[in-house]
Amino acid sequence: MHEEPLIPAHSRPFRSILIFGPPGSGKGTLGKFLSSAGNHFHLSSGDIFRGLSPESPAGKLYHNYAGKGLLLPDEVTIRIWHHFVHGLIATNRYFPEQQLLLLDGIPRTLRQADLLAQYIDVEKIIVLEVGNVEELIKRIQRRALIEKRTDDMDTRVLHTRMEVYQSDTSKVLKHYPEKLLSRFDASQKPLEVLRDVLVGLSDLL
Repeated sequence: MHEEPLIPAHSRPFRSILIFGPPGSGKGTLGKFLSSAGNHFHLSSGDIFRGLSPESPAGKLYHNYAGKGLLLPDEVTIRIWHHFVHGLIATNRYFPEQQLLLLDGIPRTLRQADLLAQYIDVEKIIVLEVGNVEELIKRIQRRALIEKRTDDMDTRVLHTRMEVYQSDTSKVLKHYPEKLLSRFDASQKPLEVLRDVLVGLSDLL
């Protein structure tokens, strides 16, 4: 007798929307809004790595790199991401047949974009743009005070993060067809950004 597997393997690419924006532009806020309003699944790369058990093989690897101030190699990042997504499916938190996957913070590099191509079908890319870098830095520092995130208070570090973001992201965005990109003014209030995204992508969301 042929038995159905308890947890069916999902082999098709995940229908995805990528969310790009510099630190402090509101990617996480927008992702949470869209997931609750449209029943999609928002997945932030930060949530994945913060959620790893330090005792798990992936957690040990991550903490080994993070403890030295190093970024994980791209291949390892995507392997951990893929494992995490299948865990979400197995525990009935993400339903790939019904939900769009809203990816925030991944891919970060061209290599990650190449590695992800076999796993995701990118339907749209939301690009949050803020012209005034100083305003963004003030926004992050206000948030850091409220959330007691001391690592987000150093102005020089924040400037470096902005420069790294601009340099890496411009390469990644060029990797995708221009027709997939939708740009939004993220210097507005969060609800105004949400309104613009919902109007702009209403056929998909």
